[in-house]
Amino acid sequence: MRPAVKIRLLSLVAGASLLAACGTSTDTSSSRSPSASGGLSLIPISYDALPGWGRDQQNEALPAFARSCEAFSKQPNPKKWLGDFTITGSVGDWQALCTAMKRRFPSGTGSASDARAFFEANLDPYMVQGDNGGDSGTFTGYYEAELRGCRTRTASCTVPIHGMPKSTTNLPDRAAIETGALDGKAPVLFWAEDPVDVHILHIQGSGRITLSDGTVERVGYAGNNGMTFKGLGKIMLDRGLLGPGQTTMPYIRDWLKRNPGQATSIMRENPRYIFFRRINGDGPVGAFGVPLTTKRSLAVDTRFVPLGIPIWLDTVDPDGESLRRLMLAQDVGSAIKGVVRGDFFWGSGEQALEKAGRMKSTGRWYLLLPKSRRPTS
Repeated sequence: MRPAVKIRLLSLVAGASLLAACGTSTDTSSSRSPSASGGLSLIPISYDALPGWGRDQQNEALPAFARSCEAFSKQPNPKKWLGDFTITGSVGDWQALCTAMKRRFPSGTGSASDARAFFEANLDPYMVQGDNGGDSGTFTGYYEAELRGCRTRTASCTVPIHGMPKSTTNLPDRAAIETGALDGKAPVLFWAEDPVDVHILHIQGSGRITLSDGTVERVGYAGNNGMTFKGLGKIMLDRGLLGPGQTTMPYIRDWLKRNPGQATSIMRENPRYIFFRRINGDGPVGAFGVPLTTKRSLAVDTRFVPLGIPIWLDTVDPDGESLRRLMLAQDVGSAIKGVVRGDFFWGSGEQALEKAGRMKSTGRWYLLLPKSRRPTS
């Protein structure tokens, strides 16, 4: 069944009743029917009510929004709805908005105040709530992994980074693959030096590989073996190897590298195995098919939030500092499930890992949707 959506006009019409999903005609041939455990409520609010809206540098989000526009421009059917709700607009609505943005910012840049004014003039903000009326959820972080490797197997590079296998039916689990079950059946794109770094690459879904000849190659997610993901933190907690406050990615990575004798069996308890593809040009590339933008791209659950749209985020970073900024929904993640559930892209490298690996914050978000689809009482 489709997730239910309710538009609650509390801030527009005092005492208005709950409205069902908008009833205008849709292109039913292109609508999706995702499974969802709950519904989505959108409450119109004013920009003045957005926490921190006036303090962000919204112009820094313009490049990320331009990348969403690149993806919208390639979609052939302007009548297709984004997601399952008419209020989120059609492809044509967003293509028109992108055209307006290009006219307003022909160079792709502008001042924060000009960018802020553009969004205010063209989009309405909506607070997101789940079926239970709760407007808060969990926000984690992710990053583009970095590791060292080789183009061919060598004495120092022994860990394969696999491309998609020739046959994708009945794929084995991680333990079987790592002991040779897909030898000769799945191409090896590169060989890496460290198995822990490769496992983290699998968790993050994208990475930069510095090769022995000094060149750097990018890989991105291509598919998986269909097995359920099991997090390293839970595995190690169940084994009594971690204590409170020790389940962050930086700590787990260091522990596994210090204890290689136990690391292999721990990592193999996660049966999910990821296959990759080479990425040429900018990256990493998210599920929306565009390169992600550091601190401006967000992974979402597309059962509730369509890819490509702007979102106002209200949460804190791993150090408790305010993280209120304009983001773009441009990626997904296997663990990103829920009405208010996001994954914040921190960028590449060790500094990004240090932030992403520790982030697990409570927060809220607000969808910015076309004024042309504003519901009426």
